Amino acid sequence: MTGDFQIDMNEYLPLRDVVFNTLRQAILRGELKPGERLMEIQLAQRLGVSRTPVREAIRKLELEGLVLMIPRKGAEVAEITIKDLEDVLQVRAALEELAVRDACEKITEEQLKELRRSNAAFKIALSGDDILASGQADMDFHEIIYKATDNRRLMQILNNLREQMYRYRMEYLKDREMHPVLLGEHEAICSALASRDAEQAGEAIRSHIENQKESIINSLKEKE
Repeated sequence: MTGDFQIDMNEYLPLRDVVFNTLRQAILRGELKPGERLMEIQLAQRLGVSRTPVREAIRKLELEGLVLMIPRKGAEVAEITIKDLEDVLQVRAALEELAVRDACEKITEEQLKELRRSNAAFKIALSGDDILASGQADMDFHEIIYKATDNRRLMQILNNLREQMYRYRMEYLKDREMHPVLLGEHEAICSALASRDAEQAGEAIRSHIENQKESIINSLKEKE
């Protein structure tokens, strides 16, 4: 077990959900690696729980596609695949375009200022070596747009997709040559929202996601 993670207790959630959330985050952040076996006894001991919530969490992770059950071998973390990436980004592109168009009508001046500040923080994060910090700053930028829609259901779905994208986003942010492109795309999104131009905003977000997809696919192919 190579990952470095700990259980995050939450008094409002059942233990099985706490274990599920802990393991899910460990997979999405790469703390549990693709292909790594998930041993119930070891995980239970590490998290300080019984095997039952670990077993239930693994079953739930299998339903999400983050874990595979291998005959006569047991559970292991699912590999990162191009097909999965394309599936997630196809849905995300459609919903992000919906969100940014909606935000063009509803975003407040304060939220626009917050978006600019967030992009400045993202630029600073990219200049460092902390990929996790850059990933969080990138997600913070997009979450401001989600909130600007004032559509709770849309925000929930996009945040779930954002979590599923986490493993792929880390691959993207490792490529420093793409950082200026990323910042330029964020600037284009900010400008379109500031001018309330839904067409321009939709085009900017589509380009942003398409470039991300191509970059990650190239990275994954290089590893094959």
